[in-house]
Amino acid sequence: MEKFTTLTGVAAPLPIVNVDTDMIIPKDYLKTIRRTGLGKGLFAEMRYMEDGSENPDFVLNKPAYRNAKILVAGDNFGCGSSREHAPWALLDFGIRCVISTSFADIFYNNCFKNGILPITVSPQELEKLMDDAERGSNATLTVDLEAQEIRGPDGGVIRFEIDAFKRHCLLNGLDDIALTLEKAPAIDSFERRYSENRPWA
Repeated sequence: MEKFTTLTGVAAPLPIVNVDTDMIIPKDYLKTIRRTGLGKGLFAEMRYMEDGSENPDFVLNKPAYRNAKILVAGDNFGCGSSREHAPWALLDFGIRCVISTSFADIFYNNCFKNGILPITVSPQELEKLMDDAERGSNATLTVDLEAQEIRGPDGGVIRFEIDAFKRHCLLNGLDDIALTLEKAPAIDSFERRYSENRPWA
């Protein structure tokens, strides 16, 4: 998993509440277990017209936001079914950070396991960040995980709280598999002792 330390990029505004995982990645894209290639399906029902052409009114189709790395979204982001394809799609598109006032628990935890930083802020802070994001290509934010700060284009700073263990994992690029591999020497030692003490097993 790629480490998350400091991210500077364009922030796209998505002022919609209760964005569920089916909106993030519709069920038609769930036939694969590959983590790559899902970016094309991100927000598909809003990004594309019925004939498959792009919806010019959707934020991620606008020139200023095509390379957005940060999403500033409404309350209760990631609710609905517990599909891990949702963070996969965000990451494949290029989104490494989602900022909202609240997240669904399963989606929130899945983000950390896939290298995405979900940040919870107050409604007042979200309003300010949404205003920043609406500046188009000038909507560059810097998210500093080590300092736990969001720095806006006007020099403003918003502090955020995050679980210390989750922060450690993102800073060091540790997913569940990498965390297990860190214990490989201890696991190998246990296996050797077990075999020596129970050769019949």
